[in-house]
Order: sequence, then structure tokens, then C-alpha cells
Amino acid sequence: MAEKKLLAPLLGENADVERPLAEHVFGAEVKPHLVHETVRAELNARRAGTRAVKSRGLVSGGRSKPWRQKGTGRARAGTVRAAQFTGGGVVFAVSTSFEQKVNRKARRSALRGALSSHAQTGTLGLLDGAAFATPSTKEAKRLVESWGQEAPLLVVVGEDEEALIKSFRNLPDTLVTVPSELEVVSVVWARAVLITEVALPFVEARAT
Repeated sequence: MAEKKLLAPLLGENADVERPLAEHVFGAEVKPHLVHETVRAELNARRAGTRAVKSRGLVSGGRSKPWRQKGTGRARAGTVRAAQFTGGGVVFAVSTSFEQKVNRKARRSALRGALSSHAQTGTLGLLDGAAFATPSTKEAKRLVESWGQEAPLLVVVGEDEEALIKSFRNLPDTLVTVPSELEVVSVVWARAVLITEVALPFVEARAT
């Protein structure tokens, strides 16, 4: 018995055509724990880690010695800016990094799993870039509505497909990106994914 090929609809001028997908990318096993780990790492990487932390040189007050050096029975102190005093500075006032390390192999596996999930549920489509010789948001809206999938929508285009980028970027609940910037969190966020024929080989390479 012949093995069933993994297919995706081609949207554009040839809307009734289905194109085969690479099984090793779009037919991979979905591993939820890897997808979850990668999404957390990508979201944490967006955090700046620049919250205000003051060292003893930045806090106010404490210009004079709080009490004399000897004879008080207390420990010697030179300034109330020191960390042991209330309102004093932080000892190691460095910026906080929220970065989480995810191995490259695990990150690629998570991307394959996220793409495969869309392929299995029928929410992955291919886009014929030739249908957009000039930018047209109206045509992009018509194409998405004819496809019948729910928003939010992720559109992955080639870096040189300027007409497609301008056509889809103004649609509500739509994210347009290129393969080199494709993240697992974007694929998981989207309810439907459109990939242009030009961008498809680069997406496959990024997930392999």
C-alpha cells in the first residue's frame, strides 16, 4: 500500500492545486515539552532586563559618617549607603538577564513540531507569490477569506518579496516575517500559517 503524501493547498492563481510537503519537517512528531521550553526561551529573550537597580554610589544620602569610629559600642560605619542599612545600595547592582539556553537540536525539533501541528490540522497553506505583482491589501484580504481559516495569521515570505510584505502587513491579527526570523512562539501563536513558495525551502532548512 502506497504511503499517503503530506499535502498543503496552494493559494493564489492555482487555488485548487495541492503541493507536497517535506515529511521530515511537516510530518514530524510533536513534542509538547520541547515546544513549551522553546517558547519560554524566546519570550524571555525579548525581555530587556533593564529594571532599575542602584548601587551604593547611586542612592541618596550618607555623605557624612553616621557616628564616630570608636566608643559607641556599635560596629564602625562610614556611610548609610552601605547595603546593610535600610535604603542602602545593592551590593552587586547588575542588570538581570532572563536568557534561557535551549540547544539548537531541541529548538529545531520544536519548530518542526509546531509546523507539523499546523500541517496535520489543515491550517498550513502555501502561497503563490506570482499572484501579487503589485502590493494589494484588498487582494490579500480576499485570498485569506477564500481560504476560510481563522486569525491570527502568520505569513512567512522571502526577503525579496516586497509586494507580498506590503500586501499582508496591514491585515488585522496578521504577522509577516521572513524565514531567518521565524520563531516557534509565532507559529504557536498563529491559528493559520501561510508560507510562500519562495520561502518554503528556507523554512525547511531552518527546521532541519
